[in-house]
Amino acid sequence: MRKAYETQGQLGCCSIEQLELNLDCRDEIIPILFALKHVFAQQTLRERLCRLVAGDVNRNTADDTGREGFDYWQILVMAIVRLGCNLNYDKLQDLCENHRALRCLLRVGDWDETSFRGRRIRDAVCLLQPETIALLNQEIVEHGQDEHGDARRKVRADSFVVETNIHHPTESSLIWDGVRKMIPLCVKLALLTGCPGWRQARHLRKRIKQQVREIARISASKSPQVTATLSDAYSVLLSRVADLLERVETLQAQVQRHGCDVRITALSQQLQHWLTLTTQVCDTAYRRTQLKETVPNSDKLFSLFEPHTQLYRRGKAGQPNQFGRLVLVYEDAAGFISHYHLMDRDAGDSEVVVEQTRIAQQRHHGAIEDASFDRGFFSEANEAALAEIVSHPCLPPRHRTAYAKWLQTASIRFRASRQRHPGIESAIGALQSGNGLQRCRDRTEQGLDRYLGLAILGRNMQTLGRLLIARGGSSAAGHNHRAAA
Repeated sequence: MRKAYETQGQLGCCSIEQLELNLDCRDEIIPILFALKHVFAQQTLRERLCRLVAGDVNRNTADDTGREGFDYWQILVMAIVRLGCNLNYDKLQDLCENHRALRCLLRVGDWDETSFRGRRIRDAVCLLQPETIALLNQEIVEHGQDEHGDARRKVRADSFVVETNIHHPTESSLIWDGVRKMIPLCVKLALLTGCPGWRQARHLRKRIKQQVREIARISASKSPQVTATLSDAYSVLLSRVADLLERVETLQAQVQRHGCDVRITALSQQLQHWLTLTTQVCDTAYRRTQLKETVPNSDKLFSLFEPHTQLYRRGKAGQPNQFGRLVLVYEDAAGFISHYHLMDRDAGDSEVVVEQTRIAQQRHHGAIEDASFDRGFFSEANEAALAEIVSHPCLPPRHRTAYAKWLQTASIRFRASRQRHPGIESAIGALQSGNGLQRCRDRTEQGLDRYLGLAILGRNMQTLGRLLIARGGSSAAGHNHRAAA
């Protein structure tokens, strides 16, 4: 049973309209709480946001039956504060239980015994779908742009890598990940079905683990004579894993003949998932180490637990290799991230810029006049297509000589747009350091998309709060060193 928000006053809790915040405090939570207070006072906006949250929370359930759950407004507040302040669920739990201003916004009094366990908060926030979070962002950004005035006219865009939460991938470590997940499942299935062949499961696991450690030792060596034996070590590992995979396939065939028990079917499906991924890693390892092929990234897996992870080599100082996914963001003149896009695993900057700029123009209601991009987005086709979408696109060519000629013939407006463009790096740095987008802590590709949307929603609420605080007068909480786009 859920409702939009608590309308009844609570003992030991002031109304949200009467909430007073210390605007001389420079902590990141102050602008967020100020923006939430402002949004709650806008009845039309508040009801639209609550309806969007309700659509996901009660997608398959009724809102008037069952145990009482979090209000839609409470879910929205906790989702914004979590990544707006870059918190984990345990820290968010502590704030929900002890932060008086946050409890006032949650409509929870001092004597209210509502449970804010971290797992309960996580389950509620994870009900939100990435598409709904994008709509929530759009509502907040449109409201902020209306408050600002000319924010829609200029945008600057760039991409960056959001790392997935994985260990450093090597083929031997990925094979070991698959083996350690498959063997326990095989033992359980063998016990349930009575199939033989898994009495020595611990021995099989130990032999493979020993060879994985041997490969790690050889790889860490600086001796040419030692590293020359790496191919033979991989040959031994692949041989042992091939024997294990053959046993797994035999067990799967025996399970298929056993029957349709629900528990057995579920375990069999899990086993097939890990079997498929491990087989793929073994194939790429064999091609690279035994056949000496250059395996393209599209054929590789960089994590069995996050198979959507991709390898990027973008020439960043100190980060030659980045494992994650590319994200494209558009920042408007007020500092709002007005549009964002999680790129496909094999997509690049120049492949998506035209389509996403068209979407950004629609979300700005056709008001974008100036749009600046980095040199990595350039192609002659993109330059022509962007000129049809935006009045003054700033898309410098990639080549150094062509770029120098472009600067000589560029107008004052183009030069000014190019000079403002590096400010997007500041926005990206703020998202990474302040909103958790250096590394995604959630699992699965959908979890990454949700995490990205919530982080940007938290950043936009912080921007809205600073904008509103600065309008009311000079204070530390509303001060912003960043220049507008």
